[in-house]
Amino acid sequence: MINVNKHVTNLATRSPTIPIWQNRSATTTAAANQRKHGGKDIVLIEGVRTPFTQAYTDFSETSACDLQRHAFISILRRTKVPEKEIEYVVSGTVIQQPKLSNIAREALLSAGWSDKIPAHTVTQACISSNQAITTVMGAIAAGSIDCGVAGGVELLSDVPILFNRPARKLMVEATKVKKPAQYLGILSKLRPSMLAPDPPSIAEYSTGEVMGHSGDRLAAAFGVSRQEQDEFALRSHSAAAKAQESGLLSDVEPISLPKKRVEKDNGIRVSTIDKVSKLKPAFIKPYGTVTAANASFLTDGASASLIASDEKAQKLGVKPKAFLRDYVYVSQDPKDQLLLGPAYAIPKLLEKAGLTIKDIDVWEIHEAFAGQVLANLKAMDCDWFAQKYMGRSGKFGQLPIEKINNWGGSLSIGHPFGATGVRLVTTAANRLIKEGGRYGVVAACAAGGHGHAMLVEKYAN
Repeated sequence: MINVNKHVTNLATRSPTIPIWQNRSATTTAAANQRKHGGKDIVLIEGVRTPFTQAYTDFSETSACDLQRHAFISILRRTKVPEKEIEYVVSGTVIQQPKLSNIAREALLSAGWSDKIPAHTVTQACISSNQAITTVMGAIAAGSIDCGVAGGVELLSDVPILFNRPARKLMVEATKVKKPAQYLGILSKLRPSMLAPDPPSIAEYSTGEVMGHSGDRLAAAFGVSRQEQDEFALRSHSAAAKAQESGLLSDVEPISLPKKRVEKDNGIRVSTIDKVSKLKPAFIKPYGTVTAANASFLTDGASASLIASDEKAQKLGVKPKAFLRDYVYVSQDPKDQLLLGPAYAIPKLLEKAGLTIKDIDVWEIHEAFAGQVLANLKAMDCDWFAQKYMGRSGKFGQLPIEKINNWGGSLSIGHPFGATGVRLVTTAANRLIKEGGRYGVVAACAAGGHGHAMLVEKYAN
């Protein structure tokens, strides 16, 4: 267990600290990234998503394939890029339907796209669509394609629920029966316990621990109080509500279903500190600090992004939103450091790019739990943690809270596991355009102890 003995307080008032490495010029950084991508500038042309809705609400009667299909159709409709220009498709998802193992392929076919477009599905927990994006980037950098779609989807309203293993074995045995009398032998082996459902688990396979428990222990290790978590969650919901009312969540593409039209995210709830402070702990009882109010909720939704080389975008006559400059993936101990991916990934990314905290205008950090985000911020601003676990001579520095998730985050907008990465990257690009910044960083944690960070630069050509 991490035992940090120096905690960070008063997040909103401290200024960012320059890290220990030297900064390089923006021109050198851009040139280095272009060489890294095979001499190509890779761009985000556009990103879209369905509304993100709480599980068992608006999307409870639809399918994951239909949600991903809608996102695919929407990205081409919005950009007006012909479907024939798409050379490859990648989708991220986590809880797959057994009969829909490659949802990227099935969704593009159901969207009416050419059956000549290859597609595959990736899964890396909460960073699945981040992986989809970087997979397409890799194909462009390698020269395999010039233009592709990266998306993701999750429908937690309809998860596959299996029978337990003894029951499954008995069912397989029953398929081999050739005489009716043999069924009696099969039935004699049936026990009531075999009828118990075996739903998918969100616990870590290696530890057996659900992420909420890890979030609770992480918050305790870094001294993140219940009040800090509740205040951060309220900030997320308030920012999302303001962004929604102001039309800033422009990546949302309304979807018409047989019985309703869903036009916006439905999990945004502006509350008060008095109300949320009364909620009981959700995981470690009675002394835990993670509650339903400061944790992300089960969410349905899909996303899609159009990614190309800059040269291809110019040939298509479209103006991209951002350059996708660089990215890193990290991993660490899934028990005690399950959710610390951003703390490891962000310093590594900026060191590669030759940038400092001061160079970053927009931060989009996935909010699995309020305590998880705050613990990562404290970890990056802790000398002891940097020296003990990151092999650095000193702390990375404090990220400015006033630049983090200013349009809300996963706590308020929602978190469809396979789709969130595209939302983060698209929001970073949209914020850079709206706020007049140059560089943005996207970061997220994921099950298995994984983490991801990506550098986004506003398109200026």
